Amino acid sequence: MTESPTAAAQAWLTSLDEALQRRDVEAALELFGDDSYWRDFVAFTWNIKTLEGKADIRRMLEATLDRVQPANWALAEDATGSTGVDGTVEAWIAFETGAARGYGHLRLRDGKCWTLLTTMQELKGFEEKKGPRRDQGVAHEIVRGRRSWLELKEEQEAKLGYEEQPYCVIIGGGQGGIGLAARLRRLGVPTIIIEKNQKPGDSWRNRYKSLHLHDPVWYDHLPYLQFPDDWPVFAAKDKIGDWLEHYTRIMELNYWSGTECVDAEYDDGTQEWAVNVLRNGEPVTLRPKQLVFALGVSGYPSIPTFDGAESFLGEQRHSSQHPGGGDWTGKKAVVIGSNNSAHDICADLWEHGADVTMVQRSSTHIARSESLMDLALGGLYSEKALANGITTEKADLLFASLPMRILPETQVPVYQQMAEQDAEFYSQLEAAGFDLDFGVDGSGLFVKYLRRGSGYYIDVGASQLIIDGRVKLKSGQVSKITGNAVVMADGTELEADLIVYATGYGSMNGWLADLVSPEVADQVGKCWGYGSDTPKDPGPWEGELRNMWKPTNVPNLWIHGGNLHQSRHYSSYLALQLKARMEGLETPVYELQPSHHTR
Repeated sequence: MTESPTAAAQAWLTSLDEALQRRDVEAALELFGDDSYWRDFVAFTWNIKTLEGKADIRRMLEATLDRVQPANWALAEDATGSTGVDGTVEAWIAFETGAARGYGHLRLRDGKCWTLLTTMQELKGFEEKKGPRRDQGVAHEIVRGRRSWLELKEEQEAKLGYEEQPYCVIIGGGQGGIGLAARLRRLGVPTIIIEKNQKPGDSWRNRYKSLHLHDPVWYDHLPYLQFPDDWPVFAAKDKIGDWLEHYTRIMELNYWSGTECVDAEYDDGTQEWAVNVLRNGEPVTLRPKQLVFALGVSGYPSIPTFDGAESFLGEQRHSSQHPGGGDWTGKKAVVIGSNNSAHDICADLWEHGADVTMVQRSSTHIARSESLMDLALGGLYSEKALANGITTEKADLLFASLPMRILPETQVPVYQQMAEQDAEFYSQLEAAGFDLDFGVDGSGLFVKYLRRGSGYYIDVGASQLIIDGRVKLKSGQVSKITGNAVVMADGTELEADLIVYATGYGSMNGWLADLVSPEVADQVGKCWGYGSDTPKDPGPWEGELRNMWKPTNVPNLWIHGGNLHQSRHYSSYLALQLKARMEGLETPVYELQPSHHTR
C-alpha cells in the first residue's frame, strides 16, 4: 500500500529531527536528494541564504548546529501531493531553535528532500504582544494625575529623537519604511521614520495622475491590516496614498514628515550612527544603533546623456517627475523608454491630446494583466486562492519556497502558455513594430523583475494604443537632441515639445554614496539582482537578491525595499534581525555575501 503524503512527510521530519539533535550531519544529509535546496530566512543563518546541494547544506549544518539547536520538527497540517513515482509531497512544517520558533515548507521527491524553506517567525521571550499577550490598555484603578493614552503618546513622541534616542532610524517613508516600522513597533523597537515629503503616502500622490497599481490587491496588503474586502483589484495611486497615511496613524508610528536626511556617519567607537537631518528646517542629530535605507526598489533616476539635450527648447523631464494630466492638445511628445512607466505616460499624454511617440531602445516583455492574473498569480494571490486556503502569508512562503536556481524553469511553462493564449495580441504588437521578449530564457516577468527590476510592462491598455497606431512607435537608438526634436541613429527626426525620459533608475547603493560616503556605497556593493549573468544582472552567482533585507558588509546598515509584496513579507525577517540585536542576542551571520559591482 502506498504511503500517504502526511505519513511520508512526518517520517522525514522525524528522521531529520533525530539526526539534528544527535548532531549527526551525515544522517541528515542522507535525507536530502542530490539535487536539493535549503533556503533559510534568518532561522539558521541569521542571513537570507540558499544552500544548493549537499555540500552547501553540510557546510551550513557543521557551522551552525551547536549554536542553533534545532528541535521539534513537525507537520503544521496534513501534507499534500503524491508519494508515487515522479510524485512530489508538499508540507507546511513547524520547528524550533534555541532562540526562535520557525515555520516553513518542504517538498519531497522519492522520499528525499528537494526543497526546504525555513523561516524565523518569532523570538522566544520577545514575542509580539498580540492575542493573549496583548496589553491591558488601562489600569482599572482611579488615582489623581492619571494621564490619558493620548497624553502618554504625545509625551513619547516629543522625547524620541531629542531626550531619548531611537534604536533604529529608517530613511524613507514609503510603503517599505512604513511596513517595517509597523513590525518594529509591535516588537518594541524604538524607531523613527525620516521622510522628506509632507505626508505619508505623498510618494504615491506625487506620481503621474493616471497611475494605478499594476499588481492585484491580494498581492499588495501591508503587514497586519489587510485592505477591506471591497478594495478594488487595482487601486489608484491617491487611494494607496490615503491608505498609507491612515495606516501610519493607526499603527502609531513615529513618522517624521517634512524631514530630510543630510548625511550619516557610523562611529566605530560607540557603534552607533550620527544621522543629521533637517526637520521642518531645524537641524537634528539622531544617534541610532541601526540605520535602514528604505528608499524604494531602486536608486536615483537614470537620465542618459544625449548630445544637444541642453539646447532643447521644450520641456524635458524624467518619468519620476512627470505629473500627468494637463492639456497637450496640438503638442508633440516623445517618451524614451518602453517599460511600465513609459507605457503609462504615453497613455496619459495621448488621453490629454498629445501626439505621442514611444522610442523603444531594447526589447520589452509584455504580459496582459488579465493573463498574468489568470496564469501567473491566480494560484497564490486571488479570491480563488483564498477559497483554496492559500492565505496571503502562505502565498508569500510558497513563492519564496522556490529557490532562485529553479524558479526560472518553473516559470517557463507559464509564459509559454501565455504566449499561446495571447498569440493574436503578440502578433498585433509585432506587426506594429514592437520588439518583444519573454526574458533571455523565456521565464517571463517575475524573474526579469528579480534579475534587473526592469524590462517589462504589465499591459493595462496602452499596448492597444500602439497596435492601433494612436501612440507611434520608433525603434532604435537616440543619436542626439536638437532644439525641437529627438534625432535617431538612422537620421529620423522626431519633433517634440516634450521629452520624457522613462529610462529607469540606478542601484540603491547610489543613495549611500551621497548620504554616507562613496567608500561605504562601494563596500556595500550593488543592490538587487542575484548574479544570474543575464542582461543587467551580472555574475557571480549569489542566489539571493544582493544586500536586500539582510546584513550588508557595513555594520548596522540595512537595505529594505521592493514592491508591496516584498516589503510586506521580508520586513518580518528584517525586523526580527533588528530586534535580536537590540536585545543583545547572539546573531552570528553565516557566510555574509561578498560585495560585487560597485556603483
